[in-house]
Amino acid sequence: MEFVFFMVNFLVLIVMVLISVAFVTLFERKVLGYIQIRKGPNKVSMVGILQPFADAISLFTKSLSYPFYMNYYIYYLSPAVMLFMMLLGWVIYPLLFGLFDYEYGILFFLCCTSFSVYTLFGSGWASNSKYALLGALRGVAQTISYEVSMALILLGVVILSFSYMLNIIVKYQHLVWFVFLLMPLFYIWLISGLAELNRTPFDFAEGESELVSGFNVEYSGGGFAMLFMAEYGSILFISFLTGILFFGGGYMGALIGLVMSFTIIWIRGVLPRFRYDKLMFLAWKSFLPISLNYILLCFCVVLYL
Repeated sequence: MEFVFFMVNFLVLIVMVLISVAFVTLFERKVLGYIQIRKGPNKVSMVGILQPFADAISLFTKSLSYPFYMNYYIYYLSPAVMLFMMLLGWVIYPLLFGLFDYEYGILFFLCCTSFSVYTLFGSGWASNSKYALLGALRGVAQTISYEVSMALILLGVVILSFSYMLNIIVKYQHLVWFVFLLMPLFYIWLISGLAELNRTPFDFAEGESELVSGFNVEYSGGGFAMLFMAEYGSILFISFLTGILFFGGGYMGALIGLVMSFTIIWIRGVLPRFRYDKLMFLAWKSFLPISLNYILLCFCVVLYL
């Protein structure tokens, strides 16, 4: 009976996430439209509300591209696995109706994000295109670099809450949010999240002006749609995870998640792309020392108390 309850909850969660992804794409196009002094989608239904569903039908009914020298199985499996890993990561999110209170939720999240590196590289390499391979190599180096700082920031939260469970982390913020205790790590988390998601100003894996859409340049139809959904699902998850880790979860955490999603979209409309060597310098020469020193400070404070 518990297994049936878990599966029903998980299916409901998947449907909720996929519908949310659809409307985040609409939200992004609307926000970018007003930033660029235009309307954005406004023709399909009332104020373009059904535009994401029209886009989904258009993408999934288009014929797939077949690069002549592609690695067949990895080429078609990579988008599906990337989407699956994104959905799997949502299992650890603490919901009001209960789903899966995983004791090592933080570690599970790191495993899911780390596995996305393989799917990103697989989709670029299996296309057998120079542009796709360059985009994949950039994305892999960038993701691995910023995973280090993200793991250290999560370690700081774990030290203060004595737990890897998100529910316990929420309870420890009953009196004071961790954002006030870990303010420098919070800012590093925001920037590392952008780099981890390959979003502007760190969108090197998808550098349209240089790499013709980067690692996904050879994908069309359903394959491209799955890569697209995985990216926007990850944006939502990182945004709502921020609300749990630093703002105590609950209704305030959900509100912070929405604000974070808007911020990520807004940054795309106002900032240019970073230089690649500066991206790596930022990760290894700035974020890593700051994170390590601040975690050491937290550890000493916890031991003293």
